[in-house]
Amino acid sequence: MYPLVSQSLSLGYDGKLIINNLDLNIPEARITVFVGSNGCGKSTLLKSFARLLKPQQGSVLLDGEAIQKQSTRQVAKKLAILPQGPAAPEGLTVYQLVQQGRYPHQGWLQQWSEEDERVVNRALKSTDMHELMHRTVDSLSGGQRQRAWIAMTLAQDTNILLLDEPTTYLDLTHQIEILDLLYDLNERENKTIVMVLHDLNLACRYAHHIVAVNNRTVYTQGLPERVITEKTVKDVFHLDCHITQDPLFGTPMCIPHGKGRHVREKAKRTDKNSQDTYEAAVA
Repeated sequence: MYPLVSQSLSLGYDGKLIINNLDLNIPEARITVFVGSNGCGKSTLLKSFARLLKPQQGSVLLDGEAIQKQSTRQVAKKLAILPQGPAAPEGLTVYQLVQQGRYPHQGWLQQWSEEDERVVNRALKSTDMHELMHRTVDSLSGGQRQRAWIAMTLAQDTNILLLDEPTTYLDLTHQIEILDLLYDLNERENKTIVMVLHDLNLACRYAHHIVAVNNRTVYTQGLPERVITEKTVKDVFHLDCHITQDPLFGTPMCIPHGKGRHVREKAKRTDKNSQDTYEAAVA
């Protein structure tokens, strides 16, 4: 079964077409990663899957029903989205932030309950934020802040998580920390996770399914081993590279061509040889 499906989907802003006539199925209980060059439509596609962007044509199906026909509360009980670079009001604590994830489950006749408290505490513990729950969000490190936002999405208690570049602006240690957390959520709770990543090597390591977006549509999709090839990187990113195997995980590893240390050392050797020749000639 596919919990998220796009059918003949076209998206755009201000008269500019960004995604054109796209058909795409998101596999259930798997990690799907969108990759592609800047401005290709990855984030736009993610927004449409969360009903934050109305299609110009076509539709998005959430659990087999057109998402535009479902109420905001219905959608929020089925999927949660974490946009890129979210901001919290100054002074808001981690606990207060995570509480906001329960709003779709509140109503005039259903106020804060023991179930809400249980889900919030579970979300805090799942993200290792329970001991920091009384800290303000703006006092946290980048990795802690991102975990707090993920805890908020978990508090929605949805089966689907959409994350737009969840590792942006994080150092390598915190990138791995966040991706390991999402991996564990998928393994432990069978969450369907869809995210945008720029790092191809990390995308290959964590994704079950990769979707390469290019030229307003899906260039290719499938297992990382099938999708991330030298031809794909050349066509999608306009970059020459060498694809080898990650020595730890066995997944594809992209080594881009370009200038680097060995090229500089060769130039230094050439310069030194030229200097030696000149000094010998004038001696």
